Amino acid sequence: MFEPGRYPVAYFPETDISSNVLERAEYTTQHPELGLTTWYSVRADEQHFAARAAWQHTGLPAYASELQAHVAFAWRAMDAFYEEDERILGHAADPYHRIDIRQTSRNLVVRHGDKIIADTKRPMVLYESGFAPRWYVPRDDIDETTLTQVSLQTFCPYKGLCSYYSIGDARQAAWFYPNAYPEVGRISNLVSFEPDIVTVHLDGTQLHLEPGQSVVAHGPDRNLDLAEVDRNAKGDVDSGP
Repeated sequence: MFEPGRYPVAYFPETDISSNVLERAEYTTQHPELGLTTWYSVRADEQHFAARAAWQHTGLPAYASELQAHVAFAWRAMDAFYEEDERILGHAADPYHRIDIRQTSRNLVVRHGDKIIADTKRPMVLYESGFAPRWYVPRDDIDETTLTQVSLQTFCPYKGLCSYYSIGDARQAAWFYPNAYPEVGRISNLVSFEPDIVTVHLDGTQLHLEPGQSVVAHGPDRNLDLAEVDRNAKGDVDSGP
């Protein structure tokens, strides 16, 4: 199911869910378009239990009848999701989500306080559905002595594993994808700067994010071996047993 402003959610027929896995919770919510929603805990065995980890819309209007007798599982509550034999990392991908990357000769200047952090006339601009354009800078055009890498890592299912820099007192002011997925490999190891944390000018005009243009960052999935992310980034495919 696709809802504006939300990640896609898979709904499974009740008949395809293992018996005795769902335990009805004494908890309901009201979806603004889909009506009453009943919640379940999920118990795989005595060691694997997740509270309020699945839901079912039990008061559906006629226009949403396709969801009748279907159950969805909370992404963060499950250990992993798969499509065919491949693990889906981060969150389900939206087939309507698009990314385009373009080389440009526009002048991008990044400052923090009175110090120039980056000055380039060869940035890459990444256009991503629903978000502000993001400008990526070659490292040769950055004063890397100003960057302090932090331990935070997040994951994007369209681009891969992301690492961050702080710049002085500006925390997590920049980020980069060490090994971006092949589809967006042109931004690998380039650095992008957050215009709401440091000052970014494009051809003399200061950039600001508009409401709704920020990306909600996701940490790597539970029990995810980060080597698995790297394999995806390099385009490796497991041969299977």
